Amino acid sequence: MFDFLDVYPWLLPFIIFFGRIIDVTLGTLRIIFVSKGEKYKAPLIGFFEVFIWIVIISQILSRASDMVAYLSYAGGYAAGNYVGILIEKQIAYGVVLCRIYTQKNGLDLIKKLNSMNFGATMTHGTGSTNAVDIIETVVDRKEMKKLERLLNAFDSNIFYVVEDIRTKQNGIFPKRRNILSRWRVGK
Repeated sequence: MFDFLDVYPWLLPFIIFFGRIIDVTLGTLRIIFVSKGEKYKAPLIGFFEVFIWIVIISQILSRASDMVAYLSYAGGYAAGNYVGILIEKQIAYGVVLCRIYTQKNGLDLIKKLNSMNFGATMTHGTGSTNAVDIIETVVDRKEMKKLERLLNAFDSNIFYVVEDIRTKQNGIFPKRRNILSRWRVGK
């Protein structure tokens, strides 16, 4: 498969480095999908992850006999973790619960959240210094930046906690647009 490396041995460290980046990036994504219960995506990604890993490791065991190849392997692993985290942030896969604590009127915040298609539930609580309104909302991770801007504009001293959740059921959630909705009659 890699017979050309006999002619161009200097390519081996590059193949090892970039192969490891792809392998580890896929591993990062696989772990995310496993944690979210994606039983079809995780094994598919895992197949390609292990396939790439076995190809790279076989080249190391059969051809690599110098420190450059070993450093390429380690460097590709480190870079793959970095790239995996960057990609994970970009796809922002999943759903989160945002628990918001404010000393301002929580009903005003709920109205703003509802106007932006975020469902919300409010309870009253007692903080360390004053009464607080506690607002909970469940949003797609892709919507977190938008939510953070709204929260900071509403109250510069607002405190909130974000937790990953695995599933959601019932409640008020915005309808998702899909690629086919443009061509459906009446939509």
